[in-house]
Amino acid sequence: MVIFTNMKLIGPFKQIVTLNNLPLRGKISDEELEIIENGGILLNDKNKIEIVAPFQDFLNGNLLSHEDIAHLQIEKVEGKKIAFPAFVDCHTHICFGGSRANDFAMRNSGKTYLEIAEAGGGIWSSVKHTRIASESELLETLLERINMLLQLGITTIEIKSGYGLNLESELKMLRVIKNAKEKTKATLVPTCLSAHLKPKDFEGSSEGYLNYVLEQILPKVKEEGLSDRVDIFIEKSAFKPEESKAFLLKAKEMGFELTVHADQFTPGSSRIAVEMGALSADHLEATSEEDIDFLAQSETVAVALPGASLGLGESFAPARHILDKGGVLAIASDWNPGSAPMGNLITQASILATYQKLSTAEVLAGLTFRAAKALNIEDRGVLKRNMKADFVVFETDNYQNLLYHQGSLRASEVYIDGEKVTL
Repeated sequence: MVIFTNMKLIGPFKQIVTLNNLPLRGKISDEELEIIENGGILLNDKNKIEIVAPFQDFLNGNLLSHEDIAHLQIEKVEGKKIAFPAFVDCHTHICFGGSRANDFAMRNSGKTYLEIAEAGGGIWSSVKHTRIASESELLETLLERINMLLQLGITTIEIKSGYGLNLESELKMLRVIKNAKEKTKATLVPTCLSAHLKPKDFEGSSEGYLNYVLEQILPKVKEEGLSDRVDIFIEKSAFKPEESKAFLLKAKEMGFELTVHADQFTPGSSRIAVEMGALSADHLEATSEEDIDFLAQSETVAVALPGASLGLGESFAPARHILDKGGVLAIASDWNPGSAPMGNLITQASILATYQKLSTAEVLAGLTFRAAKALNIEDRGVLKRNMKADFVVFETDNYQNLLYHQGSLRASEVYIDGEKVTL
């Protein structure tokens, strides 16, 4: 029998949904879920998960010595509660200034993207507001959004730049994200999206702007340790495939990990993501049958962003098809001020599941360890030995209620590194 010291046991939970022993790729049935009834989570002295098992097994000598039991710190859980691995939102734009509520209203009244842009809306509106915002203003609103995500049980959050679009403002955004890391217990993963689109005030071609990013912005990002990841929006309204491919190749040579805004309105760019070895291809609403096959056979994670589909009134990414083909599917919020203002990842994932006929297991995998894979993180998303002790608790008697209530069931507790976070 193993001897443990400085242990903490949290439980009993009516159910613990561990997500252990599930495949990284392809479809998953709910029957494959490991659900531990009346379970407990034992933490070691490094606040990592040591054992997840029925609560009573910890106390009756089956798993621990009597000496261990005598020194065991027990955090008792009252009532009927369900524990899941904490969620990962692997695609957000939550560092921004201003609002684009007027864009949403205009879009719903039938205005086109071009008409909205000509009226002063669109991404350029967010760029203008973000540029004039101070670092303290951006930090305050960013922390508010991070706390909102924590309340949903999301403890790992990717955050993109991309509303600065010049050296000064892109660095400002990334410095704000770096500062926020010191003020939250959530894990923040910054991504440099200076290649969001060519800014209106840049005198030159889109290829010239990408060279500006490579020569002026990315070296500073690397020098200050602001981000290890680079993203680009490949689309007719942003950057063309060939220039994007050249940009990604050079960013990769500089030591950056890659991700791509791919196939949102037109197909083909997810193939570039795969060819460049990107960690993920995100959006995919317009991806073709041929590209689904290509993506599903690769190591690149397909990231569905249902919030953008809901915000724009567009089709959802073909999540069911990607899974059936054996792909790795993650689900993220795309929380941004324009096309995906909702921010509630659980609601979005529940709606995606309804329209794409995703099992609960597939959704949970897409919100946890598969989403962590998109960020090249391997120590979370599953409740098992040696994993980071990030988990979320809901006051309910059945794990299926999480998606059944479509986001209205709120987390009662959130744990990061085994410690309860104040919500």
